[in-house]
Amino acid sequence: MTAKIPAAIIGASGYVGGELLRLIATHPNFELAAAVSGSHAGEPVATTFPHLGSAYAATTFAAPDAWLDAVPDGAPLALFSASPHGASAAVIDKALARAEQKKLDVHVVDSSADFRYSSRDAFESVYGIEHGAPARLSEFSCAVPEHVSGTPTPHVGHPGCFATAILLAIVPLLQSGLVEPELFVSAITGSTGSGKSPQAGTHHPERHSNLYAYKPLAHRHTPEIVALGKAASDVDAKVNFVPHSGPFARGIHATVQAKARGAVTRAQLVDIYEDAYRDAAFVDVVAGTPRLKSVVASNRCELGVDVAGDTVVVLSAIDNLVKGAAGGAVQWMNRLWGLPDTAGLQAPAPGWT
Repeated sequence: MTAKIPAAIIGASGYVGGELLRLIATHPNFELAAAVSGSHAGEPVATTFPHLGSAYAATTFAAPDAWLDAVPDGAPLALFSASPHGASAAVIDKALARAEQKKLDVHVVDSSADFRYSSRDAFESVYGIEHGAPARLSEFSCAVPEHVSGTPTPHVGHPGCFATAILLAIVPLLQSGLVEPELFVSAITGSTGSGKSPQAGTHHPERHSNLYAYKPLAHRHTPEIVALGKAASDVDAKVNFVPHSGPFARGIHATVQAKARGAVTRAQLVDIYEDAYRDAAFVDVVAGTPRLKSVVASNRCELGVDVAGDTVVVLSAIDNLVKGAAGGAVQWMNRLWGLPDTAGLQAPAPGWT
């Protein structure tokens, strides 16, 4: 592929939008066509994201109602949505309707929860709001890219950041049949996971030098983890999930524990995970324990395993904004366009963040 594919980001002024802009700036196959933001329309991208100034010195945020007019009829379009849960579906529906009028060849990857469930009822029961585009649900599928082959639908809803970290840890374990189908998960996320709008849980004096659980056993990502875990492993497991807020900006560290059905060795677990992710460019099974500084600002996931008696533990570390959101979205978009999963995503983690 010689000509670059135009890419547009809806909700480009948030944290995930900023990461999408960063990744597209150096992507070999995508080029930015529009950074769409209703709240920042007309403002320079570099004002909101000074660290992206060298890549987007002359770029301004586009208004939601006009950006598609500048895309030529019949053109390809890689459309990313970083809009909030509950708002993304309607925005995507409107964009797709206009794209159909213009006969665009378009693929969408949504980073919100709006297309993570296959039915309207499932979404509405978890989020308590009406779905913004129920007629579009059949056009989307949702999965961690490492757990499916090919592209089952023209558009994708990328799993949430907690879900991504946990699913990468639990699916091979469930597939193995070595543990009881009940999992106990404790996961810690950075403050960027709550989005750019300030709130009590992300306010620096509350978060700094602090660690606390929230929504224990009641987090809305749990049904998503259960559903996607079953789809990938064919095991309907019970997931007991306790999320925590950590005193850092980026990253998720998840600890999964399960009860073994019989004698299990660490060597067995290593073989299971290495075999499961043998062809997964972004997943590494490490000899020790995963570290956030090994993955932050990259699209990598580190997994570690261990066992003592009848207790199996799996550890997972990802960057919530990259592998858990923008990087995973780019990985999916690469696949939707027939590109290598790794295109534009091979930069290593900086380490000393």
